[in-house]
This record gives sequence, C-alpha cells and structure tokens, in this order.
Amino acid sequence: MAEDATPASQELMPLLDHLDELRERLAKSAIALLVCSAACFFVSKPLLILLLAPMGDYPVMAPSPTAAIGAFMKVSLVSGAILATPFIAYQLLCFVTPGLTPTERRSLYWIIPGAAFSFLGGAAFAYFVMMPVAIPFLLGFLSDVIRPNWMIDEYIPFVTSLIFWVGVSFETPLLLYFLARLGLVNAGMLLRGWKFAVVGIAVLAAVITPTPDPFNMILVMLPLLLLYFLGVFLAWVARR
Repeated sequence: MAEDATPASQELMPLLDHLDELRERLAKSAIALLVCSAACFFVSKPLLILLLAPMGDYPVMAPSPTAAIGAFMKVSLVSGAILATPFIAYQLLCFVTPGLTPTERRSLYWIIPGAAFSFLGGAAFAYFVMMPVAIPFLLGFLSDVIRPNWMIDEYIPFVTSLIFWVGVSFETPLLLYFLARLGLVNAGMLLRGWKFAVVGIAVLAAVITPTPDPFNMILVMLPLLLLYFLGVFLAWVARR
C-alpha cells in the first residue's frame, strides 16, 4: 500500500507547494494594499479636492452624516490600490515566471513597468481630457428643467471608475505584445480582425463614456483605436 501511495504523494507535493506560494504572494499583496492605503490616507483630502475640481462652482452634497467619511475612505483605498499595483504585479510575476521560457520572462520584466506607465497615461487622459468635457455636459444637460444636485457617494465612485477603466484600456498594446510573444496572436490575425476590433472598441467606449453624446464617445474611441493598431505593430515586433 505504501508503494502505491508514493507516486500520488509525489504528484501532490508540487501542487501543495504551488498553493503555499500562491497564498504567500496573495498575503504579501494584501499587506501592500493595506500599507499603501494607509499611506494614501494622509493625502486623501488633496486627492478628493482634485477629483472635485471638474465640478467647478457646483457643490457636491452629502446625503448622510457619514457620506463624506465614506468618500474619503474610498479615495484612500482606490489610490492605495493604484499605488500598490506595481508590487502586486511583481508578486504575480514571481509566481508565474517559473512556468515561462527565458524569452517570455525577459518580456515580462519590462512589460510590468510599461503597464504601470500606460495605466498612468490613461488615467491622466481621463482626468485632463475626458472629465473637463463630460462633467460640464452632464451638469448642463436639461439644467433649465432639472436642477443638478449631485451626491458625493455617487460622484466619487463615478469618477474613480472612469479613471480606472480608461487607465486599464490604455494597457491594450502591451497585452497584445505579450500574447504575441506567447504565440497566441500575430499581427496578421489582428489586422484581419480590425472590423471586430472597431465594434468591440465602440462597445467599450459606450460603456466607459459617462455621457450619451457621440462627441465624448468619439473622444474615447480615437485613442483606443490608435492603441489597438499600436498593439498590432508591437505584435509584429514580437514575432520578429
């Protein structure tokens, strides 16, 4: 019986080792998130003022006594998550690299910091380009009939979600590059599917865009289309 159990135990041990390592990486990531959120707690007020700046002179109301505290804590948590993202990505990198080839590992070493810069670029685009157009439009829409009276517990999730998802979408070229390095896609495949990409980008822009007017949708679609074709070029570079 012992001899029969030995091969099974030998197969089980590597799996248990991987699970232990995954648990350790997740624990470190959670600690990094808590530490970064605690650090951002001290700058949450300036960040909150920065997020409220596109509102101009329009006041944002608090619907309950604890709404302002909730908005303050949400800004702290979201900014801490963004700050901890590079460390969390590093932990993920350490977990997956043993299963990759040396060439794939070398690709990841610069894709991770590149993804961080791409996210920051997308977040900056959302804040400096999209929000100055979208917020006045939403405030002025039917304002002669309906008086805008926005609540802080709805406004903060709205703007943070917008900034986050635009930042994520700006990482598309690096994602396509890495998939090409793995051999899952190539530039020819991506070029042949450009029509489907345009439809997908239009749907994504409609979801991300906070206003229903076509101008803001086009404002989101144009950089996403450019990013897609940049990803096609990077996929061609990867296969070369």
